[in-house]
Amino acid sequence: MTDSIAARPQVAVSAGIFRDGKILLTRRANNPKGSLWTFPGGRIEFEETIAEALKREILEETGLTIEIAGSAGVREMLHKQSGHGHFIILPFAARWVSGEVTLNDELEEARWFDPNETADLMVTEGLHEVIATARRVVGI
Repeated sequence: MTDSIAARPQVAVSAGIFRDGKILLTRRANNPKGSLWTFPGGRIEFEETIAEALKREILEETGLTIEIAGSAGVREMLHKQSGHGHFIILPFAARWVSGEVTLNDELEEARWFDPNETADLMVTEGLHEVIATARRVVGI
């Protein structure tokens, strides 16, 4: 096995952001799993705390400022066949504080959904369970 960073699991953060009872879901522009709905987020950088990484990634990807409400679990994405890596993802529940959605080039689409209407959406693996957990964390 090689010792490169690409050959090691990457730690990433994501957020289920709630605003006026709705949750923000996004579609990645270059998603190895296709055009699936997911939370915005990304990798933690060296010497960056989890909270700093989460707030930075959300601001970079969506233009939103958030307040972190709490953890919504742990997810793991292993892209063996595509070779797009191995990710340990720390999803969080968050509340919208300010800003309007402005997508960067990593995202293709973003939309606010009623959490009760997400069950039929094509989402990344395990996201329905994470949405349910995030709802409990924020009390929705």
